Amino acid sequence: MKSVFRHIQGDKAIWAVAGLLALFSFLPVYSASSNLAYLYGDGNTFQFLLKHFAHLLLGFAILYGVHKIPYHYFRGLSIIALPIVVILLLITLSQGNTIEGANASRWIRVPFVGVTFQTSTLAAVVLMTYVARYLSKIKHKEVRFKETLLPLWLPVFLILALILPANFSTTAILFAMIVVLVFIGGYPLRYLGIILGAGTVLLVLFVLTAKAFPGVFPNRVDTWISRVENFADNEDTEADYQIEKAKIAIASGGVTGLGPGKSIQKNFLPQSSSDFIYAIIVEEFGLVGALFLLLLYLLLLFRLVIVVHKSSSFFGKLLVIGIGLPIIFQALINMGVAVELFPVTGQTLPLISSGGTSIWMTCLALGMVLSVSAKREVKITEEQEENPLDILSEAL
Repeated sequence: MKSVFRHIQGDKAIWAVAGLLALFSFLPVYSASSNLAYLYGDGNTFQFLLKHFAHLLLGFAILYGVHKIPYHYFRGLSIIALPIVVILLLITLSQGNTIEGANASRWIRVPFVGVTFQTSTLAAVVLMTYVARYLSKIKHKEVRFKETLLPLWLPVFLILALILPANFSTTAILFAMIVVLVFIGGYPLRYLGIILGAGTVLLVLFVLTAKAFPGVFPNRVDTWISRVENFADNEDTEADYQIEKAKIAIASGGVTGLGPGKSIQKNFLPQSSSDFIYAIIVEEFGLVGALFLLLLYLLLLFRLVIVVHKSSSFFGKLLVIGIGLPIIFQALINMGVAVELFPVTGQTLPLISSGGTSIWMTCLALGMVLSVSAKREVKITEEQEENPLDILSEAL
């Protein structure tokens, strides 16, 4: 056992939280998969458990491998990865697949493997890393708005524009996290106000364009508007059906829950193993399980703050904030949707919900955080940063 822990470095509490979340996820995923087995399979729920195990196994392999990389390498790697994710997003827009009845083309199928991948989650990690790199680069410089338009805001708005047509919630969350990151990074408030105004104008123009030409983005804008309107007006819709079933599940759980595998609403609640898995957890494990899960995410947030405080590098601090905070934010949104604090967004519960992409990208982000906490530093010159291929060759 000691030999195993010698190879695991970085913040041990983050390792423990990730491990506990992963272990706990097997119970609700296996329970909720009975609905998927009935709808999309032959009734065999064990195959969904094996699939979830494979996703977690690969995810923790990614986490382990990434945490061994000195985090300063991510500065240059983000420059290389940025055009790659743009190409992947373009492919997704042109020929994305729908998964399990989802009405948005957010996934692409990896050739020869048969695995589907949601490109927007990878784009989010890459973009946050790129923004952290840029902010650390201009830390000691006098910032002029025009000078930041091309190197900072053009990639941001390009990637957001490619994600927006199929996934408004991810776009909104990513933009909010970028705003938080640039604010913490010392970007002037007067310039940030201009960006917020420009983002609002561009969103309104997109909505008006989609309304004027409904064949270009069929049903997406109407879906967003209807979800917000229904959330405010309590109208009877499919989204309200999901919320009502989720609230019934939560109310049925009580203090200690019905017990593992004894959920009733999993048979009626769509996306019970992903978007609404928190409701199934509360139904089966009660208030005790709900608070336990919430405390794990809050502990993760606390450890992220500790890593930020201990990091000696400004880039390391921004990197942890940029890729770590969205994990907590996504978890809170998922829980908030289940109890009707937010409209239905389609955000999964990190390391708990079924779905390979969410697990892999969460593990990728945690691996980068652990690399910072392990103080895996290398000295990178300005010449190397301008030639990221040199950094890639050294990292490999």
